[in-house]
Amino acid sequence: MQKLFGLCLLGLSVFSLNATAQTAITLEEKPFLSPLFSDNMILQRDIAAPIFGWTTPGAEVKVTMSGKTLTTTAGDDGKWIVKLPKQKAGGNYSIAVVGAEKAVLNNVTFGDVWVCSGQSNMEWGIKLTNNPMEEINAANYPNIRLFTVQKRIAYTPVTGIVKDPQNLYGVWSPTTSETVGKGGGAGFSAVAYFFGRELHKELGVPIGLINTSWGGTIAEAWVSKDSLSAMPDFTQAIAQVDIMATGTSGESFESKMSQWYEQNDKGIAAKWNSETPDAAGGAWSEMALPNAWEDAGLKDFDGMVWFRKEIELPESVAGKEATLNLGAIDDMDTTWVNGKLVGGMNVFNALRSYKLPAGTLKPGKNIIAVRVLDTGGGGGLNGIGSEMFLKVGDETIVLAGTWQYKVADALAKLPPLPAQQSNNPNLVTVLNNGMIHPLLPFAIKGAIWYQGESNAGRAEQYQTLLPTLITDWRKQFGVGDFPFYIVQLANFLAQDAEPKSDPWPLLREAQTMTAQKVKNAGIAVAIDIGDEKDIHPRNKQEVGRRLALNALAKTYRKRIAFSGPTYKSMERKSNAIVIRFDNLNGGLMTKGGDNVMGFAIAGEDKKYVYADARVVGDTIVVSSDKVANPVHVRYAWANNPVANLYNKADLPAVPFRTDNW
Repeated sequence: MQKLFGLCLLGLSVFSLNATAQTAITLEEKPFLSPLFSDNMILQRDIAAPIFGWTTPGAEVKVTMSGKTLTTTAGDDGKWIVKLPKQKAGGNYSIAVVGAEKAVLNNVTFGDVWVCSGQSNMEWGIKLTNNPMEEINAANYPNIRLFTVQKRIAYTPVTGIVKDPQNLYGVWSPTTSETVGKGGGAGFSAVAYFFGRELHKELGVPIGLINTSWGGTIAEAWVSKDSLSAMPDFTQAIAQVDIMATGTSGESFESKMSQWYEQNDKGIAAKWNSETPDAAGGAWSEMALPNAWEDAGLKDFDGMVWFRKEIELPESVAGKEATLNLGAIDDMDTTWVNGKLVGGMNVFNALRSYKLPAGTLKPGKNIIAVRVLDTGGGGGLNGIGSEMFLKVGDETIVLAGTWQYKVADALAKLPPLPAQQSNNPNLVTVLNNGMIHPLLPFAIKGAIWYQGESNAGRAEQYQTLLPTLITDWRKQFGVGDFPFYIVQLANFLAQDAEPKSDPWPLLREAQTMTAQKVKNAGIAVAIDIGDEKDIHPRNKQEVGRRLALNALAKTYRKRIAFSGPTYKSMERKSNAIVIRFDNLNGGLMTKGGDNVMGFAIAGEDKKYVYADARVVGDTIVVSSDKVANPVHVRYAWANNPVANLYNKADLPAVPFRTDNW
């Protein structure tokens, strides 16, 4: 588990050789008008929504909407802020901002704005979900507006937001098939979009979605220094970031990774990236791409694998520039064409698109070689086939199909990877500084959160850390105890033959405890829609729907079921234990057979065994002939449990335990 959650996705910066992908990106630390305010934006309804920016200290700024003008002066730090009168949902407004500069914002509407944050399962783009093209083609919701915050770490709080209109970072966009497919490496956050779509359909009000997420990140990176300082666990880590804030120098992460590959990659030593016919060095296997390699012959493999594809090109390509598109790759790639290094990224599941200078391609045979390093979960070129192609002028060469592959080495046999330092998102406070603080004090309705995989193994700490994060964000945004809805970790990894102490159920318990104890919080259970082989399950539609059920019931007061059965109490009866539940919503039921699966029972010796369980009215009676005097019960208490208890609303029971062992 340390390998999977300690190393997984730490390298998350773009190689310097791929800097051309960063064109048209600007970063204004203190612009006259924050990039949060642009055409097509949604402002929070029923609240005095602020508009803000920076100018000369003491300068006057006027904001006009619907014929009414509000005037303010900038403070000593140059920041100005105007709070608009409360508005009902809807409208099509123009807002003029006049000061040292002038800006006019068009197609502005009012609705509910939700911040959508977490790690990879929140970042996961719509192109990598179930039925991606069907979902993308159906995306036509002009009153669902999307905003993606570009990834950025900062050692102290910053105000700047990366603005990249071409890729829809830092700009508001109405939802169309085009815009939902942008705003991230594989499209806009799927969980966020499906959550917002459900709310929009049920409520009929405009919905704004701010996606600020980063794969593989720890929760403490998203908490401010002021709030995290209250937890002694992080005192030393905060001090280290404070030192880094004074300025760091040294060898870059990319340089260290390059040296690591040179020292440890058999493929480099054997020149597997070469264009010569015999450079492959022995027999290679074949794999149909795109595909997660766990599903294509490399079961449970984490490590380094090379892929090669030979293509024939006509004379017409000679001397021409080209673009090589490989789709999404998990985790890191380095790519060559005819032995020439053309690109590479240390960011998982971002779309790979590399410019090939004139002269890279040649008539006749060409060799594309891709080295992939996967540090946990699914690995390989695992996007969609339509995004794997070579574009040369007006010609498009399809690259999806059969590729050769060869394993270089398993991760367990390799030395530790270099630590990301200059652009490491897994440092305390740095994502709050770089990706939450720039949003302040934008008015919001609430937040959804999908994170925890990178904190597995520290569940007891998470019981305090997650509530600290929620309290911290509420304090920073300044709109009260706004709703905060959590996705509980989905089932993942191999199933246990016998009950044991896995780390994920403890983390799930910490998430459930937070949802139960923190005001205006809730949880969406995903224990039945995960994937044994992939930490990124594709059914994001149901995740978004279950989050929306929480919001519709708890925030919008709709009389609907929002939770599966939740543990209420237990009673010992002879050699059995009777479990009672809340949130029955019509009663208990099983799926996939009449037998209730997922329960374990233990006596005073604390040794759990899988139990017999049956539905009796609104209770579950649990027993085992191996435990004569049972004292405690657990349900769905494993990384990947076999569990099938639901209520009649078709929502899964929340994993629980009755002990505190």
